[in-house]
Amino acid sequence: MAENNNKIKKFYNWLVLAIIVGVVVFLNIIGTFLYSRIDMTEDERYSLSSGSIEFLDKMRESGEDNNKVNRLYLKIYLEGKLPAEIKRFRNAIEDKLAEFKEIAGDRIEYEFIDPLVGTEAEQNSLFQILYNKGNGIIPLEIVYQKDGSQTQMTLWPGAEIEYEGFTKNYIQLLPGSPQGQPAQLSKEFSETTIQNSINNLEYMLISALRRTIQKQKPRIAFLGGHGELSFAETQRVRSLLEPYYSVEDITLKDSLRALDGFKGVIIARPRTAYSDKDLYILDQFVMRGGRMMCFFDKLTFPQDSLNRTGMVSTLRTGLGLDKLLFDYGIKTEDNYVMDVRCSPIQTPFAKQSLLPWFFYVAATPTKHPIARNIEPVMLRYVSQIQLIEDESTRKVSPILTSSTNSRVSGMAPLISLAMPMNYGKVPILADNPTSESNKICLAGISEGKFDSHFKNRLTEEFAKNPESGFLTRSREEGKVLVVANGSFIANYYDSMPGKAGKMMYRPISFNNLRYDEVMARMRMQPLIYGNQEFFQNMVDYMMGDNSVLDIRSKQIDIHPIDKEKIKDQRTKYMLINVVLPSLFIILLAILLFYLRRRRYARS
Repeated sequence: MAENNNKIKKFYNWLVLAIIVGVVVFLNIIGTFLYSRIDMTEDERYSLSSGSIEFLDKMRESGEDNNKVNRLYLKIYLEGKLPAEIKRFRNAIEDKLAEFKEIAGDRIEYEFIDPLVGTEAEQNSLFQILYNKGNGIIPLEIVYQKDGSQTQMTLWPGAEIEYEGFTKNYIQLLPGSPQGQPAQLSKEFSETTIQNSINNLEYMLISALRRTIQKQKPRIAFLGGHGELSFAETQRVRSLLEPYYSVEDITLKDSLRALDGFKGVIIARPRTAYSDKDLYILDQFVMRGGRMMCFFDKLTFPQDSLNRTGMVSTLRTGLGLDKLLFDYGIKTEDNYVMDVRCSPIQTPFAKQSLLPWFFYVAATPTKHPIARNIEPVMLRYVSQIQLIEDESTRKVSPILTSSTNSRVSGMAPLISLAMPMNYGKVPILADNPTSESNKICLAGISEGKFDSHFKNRLTEEFAKNPESGFLTRSREEGKVLVVANGSFIANYYDSMPGKAGKMMYRPISFNNLRYDEVMARMRMQPLIYGNQEFFQNMVDYMMGDNSVLDIRSKQIDIHPIDKEKIKDQRTKYMLINVVLPSLFIILLAILLFYLRRRRYARS
């Protein structure tokens, strides 16, 4: 009888073990076909943004005809015997692409390729294709420790995208290295360069896919003819737009059809007044659903006179744009905003070389999608904007504001370099410097349907003439955005002689849209600005493309290890990581031994 009981118990134990093994194997088989994970991070760093999900959904829907030609094939050249840090980056890419494929389905296919496989001639041929005369993937040479000795390796940290049977695009996933200057694969490199690239993976991949499948680029006009920023001064921001939009220079020349076919128009720092005919063309562009982005100054003065004499008077620009924009719900004032949150200025008139220059406002982003989670935007000599509510027809929203410790000057004020010294070491510009009500609007947007600025202002003969195409009210919803500073997108540039005696221009290597040049010149840690990202977000939002807007606005917080805490509490954390798991296993073994003994003692 006892022998039969033992056989039954053994059979029961083996059966339970077989069921457990079977369930585990079954779940693993299912797991190879399904991809899912739960993101429990506070900043949702492992979750796709809503813009990415919407973009991938549209990709799947547009490829439901199962046409293989319309599939995107990504060849990622990170495979083989890689250092642990690079392997971690490679796995992060695969995880992100698996998420994409879960939504886009068969529209996305990918494979990881080892570029160091094959003969030397085959490898060199592949390297030439990947490099593509500097337009493809830039190699990265790394030096790292392996088996006690230093090893050098060349990586091709990028991807090739094939679409419609051709290579259409390349993605640089890690920055390349200058020839003969390999990067040291150190802990710092892993925590900065690699980690930043992992954080930016979603943006890099979605942006590249977006460029690859885009059939037709919406047209954007940079308006000219009124002393606006030149081509050379806007090259950097133009280069940001050109992968996604058709950017053209347009002069109105009193032509009613000058803006036909354009979806957006950019007016960047005009210097001469607009005629009524020009204002009419812009007004009707907005009435037809156009998107108008205006960056202009209400006041002006000669900067060299301020530097030379230390004091200068300001003058009104009198452009006429403010009259048009007022009817759309945006009013610009003839003043300057002063803010304690500002950039410094160098001046020979002060005892110290750097002074806080309250007119160089580091504008505070709001929670609007255009500005959310970007660095402060540098606006030099910016004016106040007032937004006029009209809930029945339009919606107005602030995008950039001053800080709570700010104020406005009088109308057309006198500017003096001595002004900062009047406020002491802890300047207070507002009565209650912590009150949110002190914030001053510096950039705003109006969306909806508008009444024409020229309604009831035209002769009946012109208004009713079919050739004029006059609209008294918006036919489609439009958008108008105003930044009360004209030069916040202007880059510094170099000139050089070109072909046929023409001058060529290029932005200087220092990016003044991201860093403060005064502090950089003095070899100090420069302030970081968000002008570039703000401009990109603004154009995408105005043009109705939110596929990458949410990704740029995504804030991933990196929490570095507190080295001092680790040093002081080293023993504590060693005990937690080594002793506690061991104690847990010992206690579990004792508990199992006790339960087993108790069970068999009864039988």
